[in-house]
Amino acid sequence: MFSAFRRVATELTIFHNPSSPPSQKALTLLRSAVSGPFPPEKPSSPPLDYKLEVVEAVPTRDQLRTIVSFVESPQQHVSASSLFLSAHPSTPTGSETPQSVSAIQELGTKNPNALKWPIVVDWTAGKASIGDVEGVKSMLEVLRKRRDGELPKDDNVDQPKGWFS
Repeated sequence: MFSAFRRVATELTIFHNPSSPPSQKALTLLRSAVSGPFPPEKPSSPPLDYKLEVVEAVPTRDQLRTIVSFVESPQQHVSASSLFLSAHPSTPTGSETPQSVSAIQELGTKNPNALKWPIVVDWTAGKASIGDVEGVKSMLEVLRKRRDGELPKDDNVDQPKGWFS
């Protein structure tokens, strides 16, 4: 009766800059993985199952904070500026480099070239890839392994919560 509550669909968001070649490549990869066989070299493979949201804007401050937490590990602290800022000539350097997510969000809104694109987030798994198409490929490979039963199922994801259990 409550079987619809048993499975949480994977939600991926790509914060996309259409003028960025890596962002265009990642968007094409994400769209083809959900609409065609994955991996593409195996035509008999089914597509991956996830919800894809395309946002042609800079993430909000809260989203940036969450993304930083997805990238950080308990062993190392990662600065937001090193994660999100590109090497584009228009990006501030030295003492002018923004350090807070608020300042980075404001800079990205004014100057999209200052950010690394794409920013792809798997909200369900708590993973993110910033400015790296290979990171997006890795995220898709994890989804493929989960689909094909090569990874153990996460007991927390497939089980009902609260008074349904």
